Amino acid sequence: MAQILENAWQYLITNFSEFQLASAGTFIIHESVFFLSGLPYLLMETWGLRKYKIQRKVNTPAAQEKCVMRLIMYHVCVNLPLMIVSYPVFKYMGFTSALPLPSWKVVSLQIFSYFILEDFIFYWGHRILHTKWLYKHVHSVHHEYATPFGLTSEYAHPAEILFLGFATIFGPAITGPHLLTLWLWVSVRVLETVEAHCGYDFPWSLSRFLPIYGGADFHDYHHRLLYTKSGNYSSTFTYMDWIFGTDKGYRKLKALKSAQEAHDAMSAPTEKVE
Repeated sequence: MAQILENAWQYLITNFSEFQLASAGTFIIHESVFFLSGLPYLLMETWGLRKYKIQRKVNTPAAQEKCVMRLIMYHVCVNLPLMIVSYPVFKYMGFTSALPLPSWKVVSLQIFSYFILEDFIFYWGHRILHTKWLYKHVHSVHHEYATPFGLTSEYAHPAEILFLGFATIFGPAITGPHLLTLWLWVSVRVLETVEAHCGYDFPWSLSRFLPIYGGADFHDYHHRLLYTKSGNYSSTFTYMDWIFGTDKGYRKLKALKSAQEAHDAMSAPTEKVE
């Protein structure tokens, strides 16, 4: 497997320049992972698959189409130029695409550190976006979808794309990773944010097995409430909201739901055994 990966990598760096791979290549990776992971949730909503849907409301076809068309425009006009102009900074910090490929230990450690940095920066950036002026003029675009679906994860004002996008690229920008690490980081970060906005709380959702992970239920609460009372500002993990008490409303609601479910279970009639 390692040899196949190295052969494929050798083909890439032989036939394409590092700049092409870091800019256009990263853009292609991002678009592929984003739309391939996000479109199934759009189809679920369109087909009315409601069993695990968090909210009953479904976005209209016009709203869904608007989201997709705006995303394509934002990605081409904002994301791609950002990837192009970021390359010199990455290169200055030691970025490389050459063989040998980094070990999985190095890749795992770097991606873990990126999640920690991204969580911290995103939390504070997101809280700032929920101040009155910035919400009205910038962040309200993202909150046009009170009932999110996977693709709405990156539906935002161009200024917000740059503002919060900084949180995603900060880690790689200061460490100058290998291109493989960058591509894996972009992929897992996209998969995480799409899942957080998917609108479905499945029995196999990661948040059910990893309590510190936010997931769809945690972030869906954020979209349902008014901007001044929403809380749940975290990106991937929930510890920042817990530390600063900005998830109190969500935790109170979860406790009330658990108590109601327990009460209903105790009140349910039991079958009489003959």
